[in-house]
Amino acid sequence: MQFSHQFRKSSKVSRMMSQIHFGNLLRFLACSLFVLGSLIFSVMSQIPMSQAAEELALYTRWRTPTEDGTGVQIHYKTVYWDPAKTAAIVCDMWDNHHCPSAVRRVNEMAPRMNRLLHALRQRGVLIVHAPSGTMSYYEGTPQRQLALSAPKVETPVPLQSWCKLDPTVEGPLPIDDSDGGCEDPNSPPKAVWTKQNELLEIAPGDAIGDGVEIIYLFKQRGIENVLLMGVHTNMCVLGRPFGIRQLVRQGFNVLLVRDMTDSMYNPARPPYVRHVRGTELVVEHIERYWCPTVTSADLLGEPAFRFREDDRPHVTFLVSDDHYQADKLLPQFAHMLADQFDCYTTVMHGQGGHYIWGIEELSAADCLVLYIRRLGLPEHQLAMVRRYLESGKPLVALRTASHAFDTRGKVPPGGAEWIGFDREVLGCNYKGHTLLGGSIVRLVPEQVNHPILAGLPQEPWESEGTLYLVSPLLDDVTVLMMGEAGGRVEPVTWIRNYHGGRIFYTSLGHPKDFENPAFRQLLVNAIFWALGRPVPHQKVSGPQ
Repeated sequence: MQFSHQFRKSSKVSRMMSQIHFGNLLRFLACSLFVLGSLIFSVMSQIPMSQAAEELALYTRWRTPTEDGTGVQIHYKTVYWDPAKTAAIVCDMWDNHHCPSAVRRVNEMAPRMNRLLHALRQRGVLIVHAPSGTMSYYEGTPQRQLALSAPKVETPVPLQSWCKLDPTVEGPLPIDDSDGGCEDPNSPPKAVWTKQNELLEIAPGDAIGDGVEIIYLFKQRGIENVLLMGVHTNMCVLGRPFGIRQLVRQGFNVLLVRDMTDSMYNPARPPYVRHVRGTELVVEHIERYWCPTVTSADLLGEPAFRFREDDRPHVTFLVSDDHYQADKLLPQFAHMLADQFDCYTTVMHGQGGHYIWGIEELSAADCLVLYIRRLGLPEHQLAMVRRYLESGKPLVALRTASHAFDTRGKVPPGGAEWIGFDREVLGCNYKGHTLLGGSIVRLVPEQVNHPILAGLPQEPWESEGTLYLVSPLLDDVTVLMMGEAGGRVEPVTWIRNYHGGRIFYTSLGHPKDFENPAFRQLLVNAIFWALGRPVPHQKVSGPQ
């Protein structure tokens, strides 16, 4: 009986202990799940949504006319596409061409394009190879049969075998290709191609076509989105029965992969620019009249492709802030720099958030132009900025860049700060700004002959922006311009070195400053000085 009583008592205690242990276990699991969930949220909040949802994240660019109709506004936005509803078309990447320069460029571009196609294929995108006029070579192959197997369908707009330029829809092409576009002498046009370039893999599950059967295939497969790449931008990419004009008219969402294309343009013809700039002008035409563009960087995680002949300095712009419309003004300035001063420019855009799209370009940049405000970038992105600057590469920093990476303690999950950036890199001590807008700026008399100040007015001018309070500066700073507002006098423009790289900073950069030719000239001069190149004698022309 005593044993039985002790057993019952022990059993009761055991059950109580089990309940306690079980309760502790539940609390432990709940806490663990909470911590794990927090970690996952922290990581996921800094990863583009495409990686979480297996969508394609595509950093697009397009153009619209300004409200007054005198210019063009450049836009950037990340869109997300379902791979199962997406196809990629490879246009006329032939094995040969009558123009030797065209052959050279196709061969140079093809390996990168092949890697892009592999990445798209791995994500579930339908790949369509379209080497026009060579279908007999692929007769009987599974890929050709796949394209031919799609039934004909009624389309909202009648299909065309070639889509010519329609002046009621788009303006004239920005380049003169009336000579056929080949810059090589003694290269009369003739069809010498027999198949697609062998550097491009045609894999199982891909399709091959060169006509409207591609449209039928897309309808059969439920394709809504199309990435188009290949040659030539001003001809077949636009006009083929599977080209941009036809696809847009049929209601597809279309993106041109702008670094995976090339034009037929002879620099000896108007507008008399280098070949790569001629291609860029056609791309800009497409962005204005037909569809946005992207680069292969979105899927390969490395800088956009450039032809070896393109030796222009690469100036990249890092923007996100809409506080002073930097997200709109800097892309416009970048376009002007490319158009008037023969630079290759890219824009890395935060779109108002703490994640920078296109930041892969930083590793290939010759100069960084920075205009952001209080961003807590993901740790790996801020590390990229640090590596760039610590490698001795130059920086041109504007206005709110003095507190670019100081979030005032509001760091997003997975983000990072660089609170001492103003002092460590720029050499200043940002403490805020005057309460009222407007300041008078003037050149420092002892520095009027500095190349950065070349062509600037000697007399003072007015800026509508508030005066930034940045003193004291480090001893190694050379002040070029001073500002005055409400009895306060502060440096507004200066230079120094950081890890051997040239640093330029100005607290100017109010939207109205960009309307001032003197300010735009200051930025052009600063960029070329930072690059270690002679400041151009050419003056900034036209509106911002």
